[in-house]
Amino acid sequence: MKLSNHLGTVAPLLLLTLLIVPHHGTNGQCSPGDEKKAEKATDLEQSRSRLYKGESIFTLRLLDAINTATPNENLFFSPYSLYNVLLMMYFGARDTTEKLLRTSLNLQWADSKTTVYEAYDTARKSLRGRFSESNAVGFSSADKLFFGRQIPVSTCVQQKFADTIELLDYQTQPDEQREYINRWVENATRGQIKDLLEPGAITRNTKLAVANAAYFKGTWQTKFKAAETNKEIFYVSADQQKFVDMMHVEGTFSHAANEKLGCHILELPYSAGPGADNADDGPYQQAAANPDNQVSMFVFLPPAEPNALSKLLSRLAAETDILHEVVNEGISRKVDVKLPKFSIEKTVGMKPVLERMGLGQLFDEGANFDAFTDGREPILFDEVLQKSKIEVNEEGSVAASATVAFSFRSSRPADPAMFHCNHPFVFLIYDYGTRSVLFNGVYRQPE
Repeated sequence: MKLSNHLGTVAPLLLLTLLIVPHHGTNGQCSPGDEKKAEKATDLEQSRSRLYKGESIFTLRLLDAINTATPNENLFFSPYSLYNVLLMMYFGARDTTEKLLRTSLNLQWADSKTTVYEAYDTARKSLRGRFSESNAVGFSSADKLFFGRQIPVSTCVQQKFADTIELLDYQTQPDEQREYINRWVENATRGQIKDLLEPGAITRNTKLAVANAAYFKGTWQTKFKAAETNKEIFYVSADQQKFVDMMHVEGTFSHAANEKLGCHILELPYSAGPGADNADDGPYQQAAANPDNQVSMFVFLPPAEPNALSKLLSRLAAETDILHEVVNEGISRKVDVKLPKFSIEKTVGMKPVLERMGLGQLFDEGANFDAFTDGREPILFDEVLQKSKIEVNEEGSVAASATVAFSFRSSRPADPAMFHCNHPFVFLIYDYGTRSVLFNGVYRQPE
């Protein structure tokens, strides 16, 4: 699908997981400790911060795993969406499966599932009130539990996810239900992701599809000048070059040289106001009024050397707290920026990626997801699919994703710093309000 050339947007993400393998388990409540009293507001905020931190650690591990699985391709995906789907799987898990997800999602800080759920629920309610369609920046996230009509959903899950559960007739109309889920994805992603599930993806044996659809739109605070976009050489490697439409702008941006990662980092903020005007002489003025509404693209540019990109990705995965450092260390300065005008569309089967991350047991017959049904109906996960799309142009970014089941520092120079992305780089779209990476990618070459 051709994305709009004039609207800067990052759009939808959905993860669909199909649970179809029979399994038997025991009865019981959602998890031990679920009878604990609700947390105070201050405790909720602390829990929410811990949830976000765990998600950021997961994000960097996921980037490394996907890059290892597809080492020579452009990448684009949404760690936010995948994390939300795995989090819902965690609420339905028990025993060793619950422990595995608890560790992998970095939830060791919580004393019970209730604590995690309250942090999750507070986060999603807060998100709904932050953005609107009329703003220059918009982000939404929707979760769904598409149960088969015959599945005896546990009382606990019904209570906690009353607004998330939908019952579908998989047994008599599997293909119609596939089309229904596809329409839900398309609507939730503002038309960016269509036909996520191919014919045959939903069968009469399907019991549950867990989905998250995340949508973001963003217009640059400091727009690139369309008249200055020109064909330039992009150095794919030392012995391979290609021409690319290279965008150009000179403005005031947050710029850093991170010694741990061995790269330069540039923050390209999206407009935080209701309109989308150029902000060449002060790109952070709008964000200062309410920094929690700020969303930015961060570009990580390693040296133009052999294996520099691989080294950067390995260091990102190893430095678990690096994102907090990255978003706070930049110095506001004049920067001459060149960035390729590009689009990436990828469908990634997440099962082998999750296996690389040590989560292969989620797909074993011994996995326990009895909390979804109190053990009255066996449920297992069969596949995790994510489809993602992004377009970056002079106005901003359009992205969509659907997932199913160096002492570089120096004083400010008189001349602008050069930040020319004419060789492979890493980029991410970061939301200050949730302290989450919404979308993540690696640009290796023009497609």
